[in-house]
Amino acid sequence: MRICIIMNPNAGSAERGEALREAVAGRSDMIIRETRRPGEARELAAEALRSGYELIVAAGGDGTINEVVNGLAADFEQATLGIIPLGTGNDLARTLALPDDPREALALLTEGVVRRIDLIKIETANTMVYGVNAAAGGFSGQVDEALSDELKATWGPLAYLIGAVSVLPDLTGYETSIAWEDGPFERVEALNVVVGNGRTVAGGLQVAPTANPEDGLLDVVIVRYGSVVDLVGVAARLLAGNYLNSEQVYHRQVRGVRITSRPGMWFNVDGELLTKEPITFSVQPQALRVVVGPTYTPSPAV
Repeated sequence: MRICIIMNPNAGSAERGEALREAVAGRSDMIIRETRRPGEARELAAEALRSGYELIVAAGGDGTINEVVNGLAADFEQATLGIIPLGTGNDLARTLALPDDPREALALLTEGVVRRIDLIKIETANTMVYGVNAAAGGFSGQVDEALSDELKATWGPLAYLIGAVSVLPDLTGYETSIAWEDGPFERVEALNVVVGNGRTVAGGLQVAPTANPEDGLLDVVIVRYGSVVDLVGVAARLLAGNYLNSEQVYHRQVRGVRITSRPGMWFNVDGELLTKEPITFSVQPQALRVVVGPTYTPSPAV
C-alpha cells in the first residue's frame, strides 16, 4: 500500500512532529509532505489522490484533517483517510478513538480497522466545502469583543456562552430562522448553534455528546437566549458533559438544516472561520473511508 502523509509542522509540539519523522524515516511505502501555508494540505491531498496513493494521512489537528478531506473530494472512493493526531484539540481523533502517540497512530495505519463515516456538506451562495467533525456558529460583533484569547482557546466556539453574559441585553435584536430538512423556516432565539458529526470541540468539550458519525444524521444543538444565570448554568452543564438536558438547549437529529440570521451569524467549520452568510448543512452518509482506533464504537456511550 502506498501511503502519503500530509503533515502540518506547526500543529502541536515540535517533539511530536519529530517523533513522526523519525518513525517514517527509511520506510519505502511512506512519504511525508509538509505544509508551509494555510490551504496547502488540501492541494497536497488532491495531488496525492491524482498520483494514486491508496492511503492519504492527515498529520495535524482538526483543521489539517478538514483540508485533507476537502482535497479528497474529487473522488472519496479512490483513497482511505488516515489520521495522526498532532494538534492541540484533536477532537475528531477523540471520537474515532485514535491514539495520541504519533508512533502508535502510525502503526495503526496499516493494522487498524477501516470504517465509513458521514461528512457534513456545507453550502453558501458562493461556497461549498465539507466538514468532518463539527460546525459551530454564534453571534460575533459585541460578543467577540468581550472574549479574551484565553477564553477562546479554552472554550472554542462555545466561548460565546461566556462572552454573551456581559453583552446579553444587546443581543436581542438578532433575528435567526432555521429550516429543518425541507421544511419551512421558523424563528428561533439562538445564541449558539452546533452542527455535529463528531462529539467534541475545543479539546474535549462534549457539544454533541449523542452524535454518531455513521448514522446518516447531523446532531444540531441550539443554545437559546437566557438570563445570565441561565447561561452560566448551561456552561456548567457543558463542562460536566450533560448540557443537552438544560431547558436552554434544544437538540435535534436531522439530515439537513438551513440557517439564516440578521445580522449574520458567523460559522466556523472544524475550527476555521467560514462565513456569516445564510448557510445550509446536509449530511453525506458513509461518504468517507477512515482508519479508526481499536476501541472505536460509532454509538456514543451516553
